[in-house]
Amino acid sequence: MTEPTRAFASTADLGPKTVSFDRLGEGLYAYTAEGDPNSGIIVGDDGCMVIDAQATPAMAADVIARVRAVTDKPIRYVLLSHYHAVRVLGASAYEGATIIASDATRGLIVERGEQDKASEIGRFPRLFPGAESIPPGLTWPHVTFGSEMTVWLGRREVKLMHLGRGHTAGDTVAWVPDAGVAFTGDLVEYHSACYCGDAHFKDWPKTLAAIEALAPKAVVPGRGAALTSPAMVADGIRLTRDFLDTLYGSVAESVAKGLTLKQAFDACRVATDPKFGSFAIYEHCLPFNVSRAYDEASGIDWPVIWTDVRDREMWAKLQG
Repeated sequence: MTEPTRAFASTADLGPKTVSFDRLGEGLYAYTAEGDPNSGIIVGDDGCMVIDAQATPAMAADVIARVRAVTDKPIRYVLLSHYHAVRVLGASAYEGATIIASDATRGLIVERGEQDKASEIGRFPRLFPGAESIPPGLTWPHVTFGSEMTVWLGRREVKLMHLGRGHTAGDTVAWVPDAGVAFTGDLVEYHSACYCGDAHFKDWPKTLAAIEALAPKAVVPGRGAALTSPAMVADGIRLTRDFLDTLYGSVAESVAKGLTLKQAFDACRVATDPKFGSFAIYEHCLPFNVSRAYDEASGIDWPVIWTDVRDREMWAKLQG
């Protein structure tokens, strides 16, 4: 039986999403949109930090409007939890803010930033309204750090931690100790597929364990609803770990059997469709995820750079 041809990535996903702006604690907010990329907001005594800028200045403007509805304190910092275009290219809207990222994230921008920009705009056009307003070039951090740094928003401490590789080589978690709230970027997802095209599958579970060790009371994941209780946090981490284990376990088994990439993709569907087929962006992510898992299980530690050409060639092979 021939598989139906599926529209490339998320090019057919054109419907609007309902935005939620949820308060997680004093001065702590989650900007979420039904499986679209989330942003987080931390309000301190003398200013704010936004975690993840959104894809365009037009989309960032909506985040800024929500912030302005709850505080008049200036947005002093924008944290890039990692480097993917849908999260960073709106940074120019935060005028005067200091952009922060891990050293490893800056390295990824140097290595693959231009290719990633073209790739993601082609994959998910709905997330790039007003793309013409993105300044030429890439989004660069003003400040970077190795494993950890502290930002003070007046008396409020925000710890920025690169806990290990996972979704990318450079993921950063923002931790607010006084409230026990973590902003994890795409290291944790909730009822959304993990995008693993630039992932490190063997390291990611260890990074999740480091997040668990913080014992967060609430988490803003990269996609999906805010996790507003320890029970929801545990469920979000469990679902993320199960997604990774199921997908990588299936593909690694296929590699061990000497199967082709297409055969590994078909076998992976048998394992993942029943459990995760209803998750946001599942169909979009699956070919990229299996391709990266196949590479890692074959001994390729560093993710191969995606380009707009490679994207479509791979899609035609696996999902077309």
